[in-house]
Amino acid sequence: MVYQSEYYFESEPYEYDYDEYQKQSPVRKILIIASIAAGIQYGWALQLSLLTPYVQLLGVPHKWAAFIWLCGPVSGLLVQPTVGYYSDRCTSRYGRRRPFIVAGASLITVAVILIGFAADIGHYLLGDTLDEETKPAAVTIFVLGFWLLDIGNNTLQGPCRALLADLSGGDEAMTRFANALFAFFMAIGNILGYAAGSLSEFYRILPFTKTEACDIYCANLKACFLVSILILTFVTTVAITSVSEEPIASPTRLGKVAIVIEHGEEVSTGFFKQLSFLLLSLSKPMWILLFLTSLNWTGWFPFLLYDTDWMGKEVYGGNVEGNVEERELYNQGVYAGSLGLLWYVLTLGITSLAIEPLVRILGGVKQVWGIGNLLLAVCMGLTVVITQMAETARSTAATTSSGGVLKQPPLKVKMASYLLFFLLGIPQAVTYSLPFALTSIISNTVGSGQGLSLGVLNLSIVIPQMVVAMVSGPLDGLFGGRNLPAFVMGGIAAAASGILSFAWLPT
Repeated sequence: MVYQSEYYFESEPYEYDYDEYQKQSPVRKILIIASIAAGIQYGWALQLSLLTPYVQLLGVPHKWAAFIWLCGPVSGLLVQPTVGYYSDRCTSRYGRRRPFIVAGASLITVAVILIGFAADIGHYLLGDTLDEETKPAAVTIFVLGFWLLDIGNNTLQGPCRALLADLSGGDEAMTRFANALFAFFMAIGNILGYAAGSLSEFYRILPFTKTEACDIYCANLKACFLVSILILTFVTTVAITSVSEEPIASPTRLGKVAIVIEHGEEVSTGFFKQLSFLLLSLSKPMWILLFLTSLNWTGWFPFLLYDTDWMGKEVYGGNVEGNVEERELYNQGVYAGSLGLLWYVLTLGITSLAIEPLVRILGGVKQVWGIGNLLLAVCMGLTVVITQMAETARSTAATTSSGGVLKQPPLKVKMASYLLFFLLGIPQAVTYSLPFALTSIISNTVGSGQGLSLGVLNLSIVIPQMVVAMVSGPLDGLFGGRNLPAFVMGGIAAAASGILSFAWLPT
């Protein structure tokens, strides 16, 4: 098949052979590119497990901490579609995707240095004092680093998935396998990240990270992020040096040309026109996919943002702003949450490798999607049950004749929490693979660019994240800073995604 389009480039039409470019590449190349996900997700795991408690240590109240997470969706709203569009048209001799992969990895390196050293920069260079409850300079540096981190993640992740689709050569089973493999390496990165985050003395491998302005908790985060630079640099270097791309001769001058489409109508291929045209011409299955993905991520984000905070507050009964004993309980809960996340990513990794067999056994994608989302909804409901168990145990301990205070939740509460994390890995494997695989398959069917199509899918991820970030903080504030209201909201959204998928997703 030759995709015939008349591009006006120096008054000459251009014929572009997509089949020639998309010849199926060996599985080894897909494996190497997918491994970049481990480097990306190591840093992302550290964000999810340690950054919400970290920003509160910098003096940002819990109800405002949610708004810092707006950095990610706002940057993703703009960056990933833009990067996808230009990576589809990149004419570098190094290929279409690899230059953006290198740029994204470089941005992430700068960002994690700013985040990890925010307290030190604020104190030693910008005048923060140690006795300040809120450290404004450190918070400013942290937010700047956080913006750069999310820009880097979006710059890196979109081209990686687009390159996997390119290497799959339009084969649907191979496309699903490539995205499942990407999810598997995300699990590997998560395991490394959550394992590092759960070690209370990880900083000892890099003892210089502990300073007067940066306590043990801060030093642990700093050391984890420095290790993340090494991991990401290694996997990225191996990938870009081992897997080559065939450079393409550009049919366009970026953003300044027109393409002749059906019925002879000319449409500008400038980025915003191209994005608008793509959105207006989306097929019904793609709109359904975007809507169900939005509901799915609305279900996920409350727990992803506040899982360790929930363990510290609701399960362990700690308080990051309380007395010494309450802060210690909170820290124990955070570290226990990081350990629970290890169980979660273990299940995620195993399930990721089983996605393609599950699709075949259960009879189709809609069954796997629906069951996964309904399981997520059940897990969000279990957070309410586990919280009630922990509160009952603390209340019972406080009313005993000895008047003792429960130092840690009972074993049954801990085990129930770890079981919850373990179960959550199953629906997460579905979320990390099927939407992206379906988007690539639809993109191949209609002949649109992989980069831009995956950027459009990213809109259905970042918009829910913006909604959750804006709503969850005030919502939790109405209930005394508790995380459960946002979790219940997520459970309802996940249940809706699961139920509707059975009726709406095509077989």
